[in-house]
Amino acid sequence: MRQMVRLRHTVHRTTTVAALLVGTTLVAVPQALAAAAPASAEAPGGHTATAEPLGRLGPLTGLVIERLRVGDDVAASKFGTDSPIEDPVREQQVLEQVRTKAAALGLDPEDAAAFFQDQITASKTVQKGLFARWTAHPEEAPTTRPDLAEIRERLDRLTTDLLDELKATEALRARPVACTVQLALAGGSATARERLDTLHRQALGTATHHVCVTGRATVS
Repeated sequence: MRQMVRLRHTVHRTTTVAALLVGTTLVAVPQALAAAAPASAEAPGGHTATAEPLGRLGPLTGLVIERLRVGDDVAASKFGTDSPIEDPVREQQVLEQVRTKAAALGLDPEDAAAFFQDQITASKTVQKGLFARWTAHPEEAPTTRPDLAEIRERLDRLTTDLLDELKATEALRARPVACTVQLALAGGSATARERLDTLHRQALGTATHHVCVTGRATVS
């Protein structure tokens, strides 16, 4: 009984420390980087490329944001056409491919599928938000229509890159406290450097929901 009480106290203390660290990171990092953001360069697809987000989950977070930006192009490709935002058949195809590739990498297929379901949901959030914006403000609507086939090629490449990063960060992501702190650092720095608007910040939160694998956590 005493051991269980001590264990509960330890877990509570660890969670409290993690919350304080995350709160500090979320406040301090965006403010500091917004004031000293590096010069941007034009990236393929018309998006702005900036330095990689900070921390050990920076590369993974950078790829997540790149995928969100591709969602902008998906929206531009579909807006004003009969193509729906929702595509359940395509989504299931993507998730099955993810499960197969994840298993080959030694990743848990269902953990990987949960992560990619978040990517799909986040992309739809972006598309719906942009559709609403462009409908309300037609002057902001895109004047060119990206090729959806080329977009899917980019998404396929990003799927491979994201799976590789999930594998590279597997040990870290299984440590709840360390993962939460590193994710806050990466997300905070990326939000400032990319100057994400409210829509894309919301989508980023959705897309990173299953980054930390709490179900199979080890002691930090």
